[in-house]
Amino acid sequence: MLRRNFITCMTLSSCYIPEEESLDRPAIAQLQRRKLAGLLEKVLPTNSFYRHKLEGVRFDPLRDPMSALPFTTRAELEQDQLDHPPYGSNLSFPADRYCRLHQTSGSGGRPLRWLDTAESWNWWKRCWGIIFSAAGIGPQDKLAFPFSFGPFVGFWGAFEAAAALGLFVIPAGGMATTARLKMILENQVTVICCTPTYAVRMAEVAAAEGVDIAHSAVRAFIVAGEPGGHIPATRQRIESAWNARVFDHTGMTEVGPLGFECLENTADVHLTETECIAEVLDPDNKPVGEGEAGELIITNLGRHGSPVIRYRTGDQVRVTRERCVCGRWSARMLGGILGRMDDMFIVRGNNVFPAAVEAVIRRFDEVAEFGIEVIQNGALAQVKLKLEPLPTVIDGQGLADRVSKALQVTLSFKAEVQLVACGSLPRFEMKAKRFVKKTV
Repeated sequence: MLRRNFITCMTLSSCYIPEEESLDRPAIAQLQRRKLAGLLEKVLPTNSFYRHKLEGVRFDPLRDPMSALPFTTRAELEQDQLDHPPYGSNLSFPADRYCRLHQTSGSGGRPLRWLDTAESWNWWKRCWGIIFSAAGIGPQDKLAFPFSFGPFVGFWGAFEAAAALGLFVIPAGGMATTARLKMILENQVTVICCTPTYAVRMAEVAAAEGVDIAHSAVRAFIVAGEPGGHIPATRQRIESAWNARVFDHTGMTEVGPLGFECLENTADVHLTETECIAEVLDPDNKPVGEGEAGELIITNLGRHGSPVIRYRTGDQVRVTRERCVCGRWSARMLGGILGRMDDMFIVRGNNVFPAAVEAVIRRFDEVAEFGIEVIQNGALAQVKLKLEPLPTVIDGQGLADRVSKALQVTLSFKAEVQLVACGSLPRFEMKAKRFVKKTV
């Protein structure tokens, strides 16, 4: 069962691995270096990808700075899988040791296939134990997982970790939203794991069909796959509709489930630094200062079967390593992930992320769905916004004008806002695809 309150290492949040989660900064750094040494010792003799990549690199994992190691990029991994089909050469063990195949969504380029051994998959579940425990989830809870259960890793790790912990789990893939809502209510589900977009979508369907979700047993959401969990207006819409707390989670198929939100702090997302080494670098690949924005670089430490070393995630974050109110010393991403570096666009000299646009649009409860198209022409960018109002909205043009004005005031650019018919924009269960960027 879920290990909770073994020691009073936090003010309120329980620890899943108290002997690690209660460590201070120097002790975390020592643990990271010991795990890094163990990773390299196990991986380098047999992992063809990293053996060639690190050939000739002199590096003492206990003492040398991480900057002595080269970066790993997604483009490299994609090319490696083209050169060594179908799974690439980032494999540390013989083929018969691997038991899991997952695949990226393809939103960042060609889909990547990713294999895990039983040991690496247990590491995934270990990380999810930390996530669940930090959110106060335990034997009293029933968890529903409304996601596709396809090859995208999604909440697979969460589902299997919860089952392994003896929690009550409900797979809710392959169902219409109405059927999922019925299942959630009939089974007195208390925790739902899904994308922020789908939490909003379920609320939209519930409102249309007169389903009372605000008085259901649901008390918490763990959301992932998009930055919406830390967009205040999106978060507020979910929490208000469901009368439930949102916990944000971040992770990637390549790096694992390494971000979590604690009970006491709704502003930030912790990084599980006992299971990874996190760096934040500026465009010149230099470390940024405390709380300054930069790209998140991750080295995972327990996924020996298919690790990533100094992986460029493409996520822009601001990190602090001050102690959290929950008692943890692990790094925190201030405001979660700010956006994807390759999604950023420039309007009138301002750097803008799609999440910032969503943060403005979600202030308007009358908006059911939206889509963003950015046409970048050198230093000039044209922003087009499709806006779908709720069926109850009478003055659609007035809504469009108010959204346009709010974007101009908040983000200092004027968007072309187009009203579209109710129900005409797509709905999403996994990662939403509302943003399109074109370069001419």
